[in-house]
Amino acid sequence: MLASAIGCSRTVTMADANPSAAVRAQCAALMGALPEIVLDQHRRTVDPGQLSAAWGDPTITLKCGVDKPPGLGAESECFEVNGVGWFAEEAEGGYLFTTIGRPAYVQVGVPSKYAPEAHALVDLAEAVKTIPVKQPCL
Repeated sequence: MLASAIGCSRTVTMADANPSAAVRAQCAALMGALPEIVLDQHRRTVDPGQLSAAWGDPTITLKCGVDKPPGLGAESECFEVNGVGWFAEEAEGGYLFTTIGRPAYVQVGVPSKYAPEAHALVDLAEAVKTIPVKQPCL
């Protein structure tokens, strides 16, 4: 899911998004607030990792400042986890969750090994809340 391990190391290679300066600043606050553990999985080193994070093996991924997903529209379902609105999409080997209603899109990839995959969002909610709500989930 958008990440690969390098050799036997714990480093994950994942391209960072390239958002505007304003979104980049919001993402920096988020990155500083991320937990060390998600779903009992320890945080891994990410290269380059300025706007991305990873936990466990298989890898749970987070990218901040991504583009709006093509499938996200006005009629898309929004579900809320601990005060954060999310859009869910099935992906190869799991789910992709993207925040709704915040000026910076945050995308979380969770492999099916961790089913129910949405439980990862509980561990990430407080950090995601560092990005202010623009419009709540309805």
